[in-house]
Order: sequence, then C-alpha cells, then structure tokens
Amino acid sequence: MSKQNEAAKELTIWEKSDPQILEAFCADYRTFISENKTERECVAGMTKVLKEQGAKDLNDLAADGGTLQPGDLVYADMMKKALLIFRIGEKPVTEGMRFLGAHIDSPRMDLKQNPLYENTDLALFETHYYGGIKKYQWVTLPLALHGVIAKKNGEVVNVCIGEDPADPVFGVSDLLIHLAAKQMGKKVSEAVTGENLNVLVGSRPLPDTKEKEAVKANILALLAEKYGIEEADFVSAEIEVVPAGPARDYGLDRSMIMGYGQDDRVCAYPSFRAILDETAPLYTSVCLLTDKEEIGSVGATGMQSRFYENTVAELMNVLGCYSELNLRRTLSRTKVLSSDVSAAFDPNYPDVMEKNNAAYFGRGPVFNKYTGSRGKSGSNDANAEYIAWLRACMDDADIRYQTSELGKVDEGGGGTIAYILANLGMEVIDFGVAVLNMHAPWEITSKADIYETYLAYRAFLIRQ
Repeated sequence: MSKQNEAAKELTIWEKSDPQILEAFCADYRTFISENKTERECVAGMTKVLKEQGAKDLNDLAADGGTLQPGDLVYADMMKKALLIFRIGEKPVTEGMRFLGAHIDSPRMDLKQNPLYENTDLALFETHYYGGIKKYQWVTLPLALHGVIAKKNGEVVNVCIGEDPADPVFGVSDLLIHLAAKQMGKKVSEAVTGENLNVLVGSRPLPDTKEKEAVKANILALLAEKYGIEEADFVSAEIEVVPAGPARDYGLDRSMIMGYGQDDRVCAYPSFRAILDETAPLYTSVCLLTDKEEIGSVGATGMQSRFYENTVAELMNVLGCYSELNLRRTLSRTKVLSSDVSAAFDPNYPDVMEKNNAAYFGRGPVFNKYTGSRGKSGSNDANAEYIAWLRACMDDADIRYQTSELGKVDEGGGGTIAYILANLGMEVIDFGVAVLNMHAPWEITSKADIYETYLAYRAFLIRQ
C-alpha cells in the first residue's frame, strides 16, 4: 500500500468523503424512501427514472427482435412488485455478471380482504401484519394507507392517504395507563395481539341515512366519492398500513436518517444508483430489487420464484447466446452481493451483541459471511476465496467496511436472499448498511454508511 493510501486510512469515514456530495446523495435517498413506502411504489418510481435514462424494456426487445450494445440499460418487472435491471458489459454475458440483490418490501400491516367494520359508532379496518414486527410498536402512531384496489372492470386505483399535510391520518388505539394493569403484566409479545391491530378510520355517521351502521356507511360513501369503489372491491385490493410522514434527519448533528422501510431500501437505493452511475462496466451489471423477503422470499415476486432465471434467459436470447447450458454457466460465473442490512450495535442493549463481531455506525458497509440462526441454520456461509477477492476490491477502492454477525450465537438470527442465489451456483455474501431499530416503524441509519455503501457497490460493479 502506498504512503498516500496509508495516510488516507487514518481519516474517518466522514472525513474521506466530500461532505457536500455525501449530503446530496443522502438527501436524494431520504426523498426516495419518503415517497416510496411500498414495493409497488419503488418499482414505479425506479421505472420512471429508468425510462428517463433511456433504458429499454426487455419485454419489448424480446417481442420486437431488438438488439443491445455494451453500456445499454435494460429492465424487466414482475407484476409491478419486483424489478430486474441490467447494464450490458463489454465481455460476453456468458463470462458471468456482477450482481447486486436487494429487497424492497418491508414489515408493515396489510388490510384484510374484508377489513371494514363498525363497533360502538367507530369504523375500523382489520389488518394482518406482514413480516417480523413488535406489535406494540405500531399502536398510537400516525399511520397512512398506501396501495391499489383492482376493480372487476380491470381498472386499478392507486391509494395514498396520510402523506399530504392536508390528509387525515389513521392509527391503532392503545389502552390508557390507568386501566392497563393486566396488559402491563403480560409478556411484551402478548401485550398487543395481532387481532387487536385494528386501524381507526372514522366516527362520523352518514347524514340522513337509515343504515344501521351509519359510520361504516359514511366511510364507504367517502371511498366511493374519492375512488369510485364499493365494499366488495376490498377483496381484490392490496392496501398497506405504514407510518405516515417523511423520513427526517436524525440527531443534533444531522448525521443520521430516521425513516420507514430502511430495511432494505437503504441498500436497494444505493444498488439502483450504482447501476445507473457506472455506465461502462466490463462485466454485465445486474440490480435485482425483489419482493416478499420479509416473509421468506416466497410467491411469484419473491426470490424463490423463477423470475430471475427466466429474465436472464430472455436477456441471453436477445443477446443471441441463449442455451440451457449457457444459462447455467452464466449463473455459476456470476459474483453477487446480497445487498441487505445488518443490525447495528446499540449501547442501550449491549448484551445481545458480541463486540468483536458486531456492526457499528460510521464504520462503513457490513459483510456478513453468514446469517441464519444459531448453528448457521438457513445461512449461505460465503467462501473464503470470494471474501478475499472482495477485500482486495474494497481496499483498492479505499472503501471502509466492517464484518459482523447478527447478534450473539444463541440470541437469534435472521435470513436474506443470499442462500437462494447461492443455490444457483453463484458466489454470494451479504453486504449492506447497519441499522438501528430494525423492523420498527422508524429505523435509523448513518449517512456516512449509506454513502460509503453506494461507493462500495460501484467499486464491486467495475471490479475485473
């Protein structure tokens, strides 16, 4: 290492980056997570940017017999809830790709298919929570409704209520402290039940009505007026209940960001920006933004579906090199960063972490050789040779990084999409941003880590 590089290593992660560029990048990120709180919104927002950048729709190319050249940007979505982006490289795709894989779903509450009911002159929505949440964290918060309602005539109505300052907000009520002795004597996991996560949406009866449930009737009338829907349309709706309001700078020094859904959009956004900004890679670059990770990567839009393989096959067909053998060779020669978050060390709860193998704010993106739980169950466990290759990649680009495990061995654990990609024969490791309050309605990240992760992803995409 040169003396110049050795001197650079003495700088903190904050000092090594241009503060104006770092703040500008994080401001863009903060806007992104404020405006895109569902997987559908992420796909729609990113597709809009891709089109503005001149990206080509892979489905159109496949249908029209179009061609691709090095540097071209091409994309495909799956049911408007997952997105796959390619930047064509100089080398044949059969020599492998550089792959960034993140997920864009987050823990939340979903409306049930028959959600609306009235009880004691109050109208409420029943919900079913999605992903791993602490249920007690979701009460008494201002909440918003995001999603779509699909009508029988084929029309799809977009719903977003609670984000505009002029909008009403919603919430789940909680028991007053004076009457909560029995509740507070329960285990935290039992103090608020899933069936009690009912969202209060109204209390005003419909005027001049003979309806027995006049408050419910008024809510239906308002929905019919605004969206042209009827109660039966909830059966074919996907409405997500999320925290209302924008992401904010956090801390007196504005060094952090507080926002909803940073697991895993804090890795999805840098991945997306990296593939946009590295315009001439040697190897074809890939950015996969997938759905359903928080519930096991299942379903047609989750990582366990054939969406990724099928789309790579379509790309290879457009490039004129598809065969089943070539597809398998391409996948096995591909290097992957599973762009997912890690738990940050919290000095309020030091006992669950082992300090020598924990992630810390302001020390850069985090490599997790394995996730899983306890005896590495369900983990990928990356190969030593691949980690060595990545160490050289990061050091050559002067990227500050750290390594971590997800808590002490017997404390718990977690999973990512890494093991699913490894099933295709790829070299894979988890690499992303450390997060405080993970899976809470409002999560916290370090701006320095976010920007350094973006730089790390760019370095990875262009590594030979």
